[in-house]
Amino acid sequence: MSLIRLNDVSMEFDGRPVLREAFLKLRRGDRIGLIGKNGTGKTTFLELVLGRREPTGGTADVTLGTTIGYFSQFSELDGEQSIYETLSAHFTAVHETQERLDEIGALLAEPMTDAAMTALLAEQGELFERMDAVGGWTYENTIDTVLTSLGFDEERRHLPVDRLSGGWRNRAALALILVQAPDVLLLDEPTNFLDLDGVRWIEGWLGGFAGAVLVVSHDRQFLDGVVDRIVEIENSRLQEYEGNYSAYVHAKQSRLKMLERQFAHEEELLAYEQAASTARREAARNPSNAVARRLADIKKRQAPRPIDQIITAIYDGLRVSNDLLTVTGLAKGFNGTPLFEDLSFDLQRGDRVAVLGSNGSGKSTLLDVLTGDTEADAGTVRWAKGVRFVSYNRVYAALDLADTVGHAVNAYPDSLAFTATKKSVNRFLAMLQFSEADLQQKIGTLSGGQRARVAIAQCLLSGAAVIVLDEPTNHLDITSTQVMERALTHFPGAVVVVSHDRFFVDKLADRLLVFDGGPRVRETAATGAL
Repeated sequence: MSLIRLNDVSMEFDGRPVLREAFLKLRRGDRIGLIGKNGTGKTTFLELVLGRREPTGGTADVTLGTTIGYFSQFSELDGEQSIYETLSAHFTAVHETQERLDEIGALLAEPMTDAAMTALLAEQGELFERMDAVGGWTYENTIDTVLTSLGFDEERRHLPVDRLSGGWRNRAALALILVQAPDVLLLDEPTNFLDLDGVRWIEGWLGGFAGAVLVVSHDRQFLDGVVDRIVEIENSRLQEYEGNYSAYVHAKQSRLKMLERQFAHEEELLAYEQAASTARREAARNPSNAVARRLADIKKRQAPRPIDQIITAIYDGLRVSNDLLTVTGLAKGFNGTPLFEDLSFDLQRGDRVAVLGSNGSGKSTLLDVLTGDTEADAGTVRWAKGVRFVSYNRVYAALDLADTVGHAVNAYPDSLAFTATKKSVNRFLAMLQFSEADLQQKIGTLSGGQRARVAIAQCLLSGAAVIVLDEPTNHLDITSTQVMERALTHFPGAVVVVSHDRFFVDKLADRLLVFDGGPRVRETAATGAL
């Protein structure tokens, strides 16, 4: 039986079409990954399923009694209660049952008639059965497992939600959804702000979840491990593919090739039609002369220039020295607790260094120390003379909302937009899904994912010798992430990145700095298959 049904749904947002003629059934046990480029309406689609938005055409039906849990990458959880209190409050039936059991225990300690005792014992037996049914004996363990797996220490468990940072508030919202275990889970970028262990735990939890899952995610390995169907929003329509993300990649390649063949045949048929129409018009003008029908010349479409050639054309004029950075004996801690100590490493041209570890282990702090945003407790960070770096976090935070996209991506004085050809830059921006119209938009009108693409474009075109990135894939769609991967692969300088995106790290990194839980950071070669 379908829990949720979309039947011939059309929808608009801000006057533009988001969906046309959409059909979808979500059944118990379904695992669907919803993908699409930034701005195609994935979050709006989830709000439609939730009933927060009405379709402009067709129907969106939810089976009576179906419970839906929704996790948004922008947390909707707030208040003075702690996350532990919030999760505990979900088990109202447990608390009420336990309260009555305590009352019965106290009553049984008092003198009473045999009949009264028999009645109380019978009620107690029924309540024990109810506790079994609602997980009353294990609910505290359930809460502890969820909070531990999402990285909550004792302090954060008992802080008011309003005092948590945005990232921890997101995790709190995710914890509530997991504890509620509704019939349908709608997840909007659930792996953002999680470390690798947290992502793996969520994958395992979803593997045992009996309900239906509809997840929006850019994390390709997460999609590979969780979903068995991909639904892509493309040109305002839903296109379905059986299998996980890897299966989708192969299936879409086959579909695009088929569409190319279909288009070629359609183009040929139209050429026949055009020739026939021309012949009829000429025959009508000059009926005495027989008009020879001729086949119109069909221009072969020029094959697109390979993506790598476009990128290398951008970086062709960028010269980077060999030695870029030397870190010696670096140490940093907070409130007497060391995050890392005695850390030494070099950064040279062509290096691709990924920083890995659990949340709170010190990864982002290390980047802040390297870029000068935080002062080290000990040790030195020595950038080679003349070496310039660019920080994605700084760029994103400094975006001028009144600026246009086109001006922002050319903001740096040494921007490669000024040294590469205009044609190369335009092709590069087109690969990052910036159309000519997009370049005229104000940054303040863009979604979070679109702003992230602006910041990434600025970093990639900055002309800096080192690019420092902290979770750059969090707000990017898959296509933009793939383009960024190719650009960083061909970038002649060095890259330092913190990321929980395993596909991204596997494809890019050649060295790892691993925070293993102690203050010592382990350096190792990247071997893939994180």
